[in-house]
Amino acid sequence: MDLLDEWAPPAYAEDFDNVGLLVGASANACTGVLVCHDCIEEMLDEAIKANCNLIVCFHPILFSGLKKITGKDYVQKALLKAIRNDIAIYALHTRLDNHPEGVNKILADRLGLIESRVLIPKAAGIKKLNTYVPKTQAEEVLQALHQAGAGSIGNYSECSFVLEGTGQFKGNEHSTPHLGTPLEKTKVEEIQIQVVFESFLKHKIEYTLAQAHPYENVAYEIYSLDNTLDTVGMGRIGKLAKPLPEKKFLSLVKEKLQTEMIRYSPFIQKPIQTVAVLGGSGSFAITHALAQKADAFITADLKYHQFYQGGASLLLLDIGHFESEQFIKNLIVDYLSKKMPNFAIILSHAKTNPVNYF
Repeated sequence: MDLLDEWAPPAYAEDFDNVGLLVGASANACTGVLVCHDCIEEMLDEAIKANCNLIVCFHPILFSGLKKITGKDYVQKALLKAIRNDIAIYALHTRLDNHPEGVNKILADRLGLIESRVLIPKAAGIKKLNTYVPKTQAEEVLQALHQAGAGSIGNYSECSFVLEGTGQFKGNEHSTPHLGTPLEKTKVEEIQIQVVFESFLKHKIEYTLAQAHPYENVAYEIYSLDNTLDTVGMGRIGKLAKPLPEKKFLSLVKEKLQTEMIRYSPFIQKPIQTVAVLGGSGSFAITHALAQKADAFITADLKYHQFYQGGASLLLLDIGHFESEQFIKNLIVDYLSKKMPNFAIILSHAKTNPVNYF
């Protein structure tokens, strides 16, 4: 669980979502991990057969509140079987929708989009730390903060800004100052360190600062910034290496994203080059794709009237909900296998897509 939280932090999830450990006790020993898309009853049977007592799934089987668990529907049947067999269920969902390497990065890469970026950056995800350190130990404290994750901005790491100045303080009779003497005013050459970090790292940054800083009482401020976190968020937008006629573009999407059927809006009568993608139900992002001048927007679960919203400038493609997210379980397996190379990490190949095509 710690590995998953470190990779796809809970803060990446949307407020409406239900992610993390849904069933089971976190203190239990793990015998094996089964990774799947949807944790339906068949996945529990597969986990039992493979001696896996943890299922890591993309979609949360438990999404809204339950007042009874009687086994009358597919959700309750799965939960009952999990509890009876002491199998834990851990869901990731929008933590991987918003992840820099998650659902939408995979779609963009499979289509060969270049210069891709987040379509809708996640708001209120950045904080800033100001702290004051004796000049002789400033580098040591700064490196500790960098190792804890502070100072990472997009493709850059170990970013900071420092200012030199003079700090002063006077300890009381109970103080044990690192520099100076109690009851006497002390002036010290200090460095002001400024670093930004993702909000979910706040407690780790504060703990690291307290451990690395030489002072008995550390002076620091943490601010919440209005800046958006442009590496984390919903969807991606990028460009094809060369523009494609609309029919050839549809063929490319069908081949690369392995979908049996594409529902699409009327052709816009121009080549397609700038493409936006958003796995899962993405109708809310049509306006974002239009505002960023995409030629096409690939998503799922579009309703009848929403196919009009692209107008004459945006080709809308609905490739199916499962189809737009189908590659994510492979990413989960790859990550866990690298972190735990000698542990049983099993990829379920069972079909959990409830939609069939005739």
